[in-house]
Amino acid sequence: MQKEIKHSWFFSHPAEIIWEYLTNSELLSQWLMKNDFRPIVGQKFMFRAGSHPEMEFDGNIYCEVMEVLPLKRISYSWKYGPRKGEIVIDSLVTWTLASKNGGTELILEHTGFSGTENPVHFKAMNTGWQTNVNKIEGLISTKMKNETASN
Repeated sequence: MQKEIKHSWFFSHPAEIIWEYLTNSELLSQWLMKNDFRPIVGQKFMFRAGSHPEMEFDGNIYCEVMEVLPLKRISYSWKYGPRKGEIVIDSLVTWTLASKNGGTELILEHTGFSGTENPVHFKAMNTGWQTNVNKIEGLISTKMKNETASN
């Protein structure tokens, strides 16, 4: 089984805009999950989704911010299990931003899988990251149209 998830996307927007969608709790909830995130090293927070007992997932992802390099990189732990205190997945999510071709390349690395986890978890996260990050472009476009219309 694979031991890491790695994807990259290109956005025709500056890093400042993409950074906001990674670090602003309200914007993050629009494309990923409800959360109480704050981009402060050591900050513990949770992502909240619907539970899936058949996948040993109570709907809560327990996280801690590990690194913040504004406009460049942010990482946080990513842990969950069937119930609070029972961890099935203990991994690390790292987002890296790089200015490229007049826009921003966004790289996701989700690491720390031992290979012994249920392959359903890994596949669901791999697909989920792709699906959810692809929502960002539409959210940015809608926001820009609304701002233009209000001016």
